[in-house]
Amino acid sequence: MRWARHAVPAAVAALAALAARDLLQREHALRRNFPVLGRARYLLESIGPELRQYIVAGNNEERPFTRDQRRWVYASAKQENNYFGFGTDNDIEYTAGYPIIKHRTFGRTVPPSIPTMGHDVRLPVAKVLGAARGRARAFRPESVVSISGMSFGSLSGRAVEALNRGAALAGCLHNTGEGGVSPYHRNGGELILQIGTAYFGCRDDRGRFDLARLKDVVAANPVRALEIKLSQGAKPSLGGLLPAAKVSAEIAETRGIPVGRDCVSPSRHAEFSDCDSLLDWVELLAAETGLPVGIKSAVGDLGFWTELADLMRDTDRGVDFVSVDGGEGGTGAAPMIFTDSVSLPFQQGFARVYPIFAERGLHEQVVFVGAGKLGLPDNAVVAFALGCDMLAVGREAMLAIGCIQAQKCHDDSCPTGVATQNAWLARGLDPTSKADRAAHYIKTLRRDLMKVAEACGVEHPGLIDADSVEILGGRTSSTPLREVYGYQPDWGLPSAADQKAIVDLMSTEAPQGGSAPPSRTARR
Repeated sequence: MRWARHAVPAAVAALAALAARDLLQREHALRRNFPVLGRARYLLESIGPELRQYIVAGNNEERPFTRDQRRWVYASAKQENNYFGFGTDNDIEYTAGYPIIKHRTFGRTVPPSIPTMGHDVRLPVAKVLGAARGRARAFRPESVVSISGMSFGSLSGRAVEALNRGAALAGCLHNTGEGGVSPYHRNGGELILQIGTAYFGCRDDRGRFDLARLKDVVAANPVRALEIKLSQGAKPSLGGLLPAAKVSAEIAETRGIPVGRDCVSPSRHAEFSDCDSLLDWVELLAAETGLPVGIKSAVGDLGFWTELADLMRDTDRGVDFVSVDGGEGGTGAAPMIFTDSVSLPFQQGFARVYPIFAERGLHEQVVFVGAGKLGLPDNAVVAFALGCDMLAVGREAMLAIGCIQAQKCHDDSCPTGVATQNAWLARGLDPTSKADRAAHYIKTLRRDLMKVAEACGVEHPGLIDADSVEILGGRTSSTPLREVYGYQPDWGLPSAADQKAIVDLMSTEAPQGGSAPPSRTARR
């Protein structure tokens, strides 16, 4: 017990020293008034999110993703049981705005009764990307689910590698984010190359856009389309800063910037300044690369969208796809005012943009991509009903590879190694095993979307129309989605030719019919 005789005085001395320091410091009134004890408040505050996440909050109280939503993603990624028992714990009866999907008793399709059917369903996009404008390298994406743009630099290299490997396993597209094509993007997954305001990966030594470098990147990598990023939901019309401490040699090489210096992304593009010059640049990129070219933007002032659609209608220029990002979308770091209050949430934003194209007869020529918490089946179905052809999932894919919603993305201390450049933290993420999880999640989401489409009596989720969803107004009222957003009867669906083509494709994918032939007494 000799050690105890020394340990106790030492502990008392340490506490006394800490108390003296608290009494003398002037920065924190709480610690000055309540030395030592006042520190407990800061400790509890620092672990508050963890306490709420695991102990205090109910299954549907957390944000951005509830415990039930995270559980569904985790179980899907691990190929575990992702079913829920004893009925819903959502407050359906009294929640205004809650979407209800209307199944059909008799539809065009009869879901197969084999239990494992659909686990590896092929679910291509109902439109051919770039076909309407005759792009040389037009193609039909093999998956309606894609991985959204999350740059190397925002995510760790291991996380990017896991997502790219997962995209290859799931047969879906992987958006690079605006940080350029890194070595971690070269693990089998096909890419959408995002071009941001700083032109990372395709810029010269002075930071100007360099067409030759872009063509070199396209030639050296499996790039299937180009996406011009105008803004994103979590930080619309806001530039970004990657601090010098995070600009490693690897990131510098990928982005084409100096090592160890602050990396600034401007809030606007230098290559164009209005819709007219934007479309000129779109056509230049398409002509030089042969690739479909689209834009990504959050939705605010509708004047931009009206002018863009008018020019597309009146000239021979246009974008091949439009990615609409909701204000509820995520980001590695942004001011609270931008994440909370700038740009419309996905449903309202998309439902304002789509009619602008539809009223001008352009909706069948454009592939619409939706983003903003659409990696959950219920949100995804509403997006398809509003006219989305394809989904881009970001944070849900992060959850699939290990994110625990610690919300430490902005301070480089992500405990699971997903959103950090800290080598020690990133080493905990194994890209190979996490790639499997990313692929399982994407395949499960596609399977659930297919099951809902079959319940609605159609062959593909892109054929679910706005009459198939109702929005509850409380316990005693509901309104069809079409009426909520003022859609015309033919809006939200591909063209008749595209509908026929996707039905033909899906009809060859899986057997239709029940578990047994009808009896002799069945009416024929």
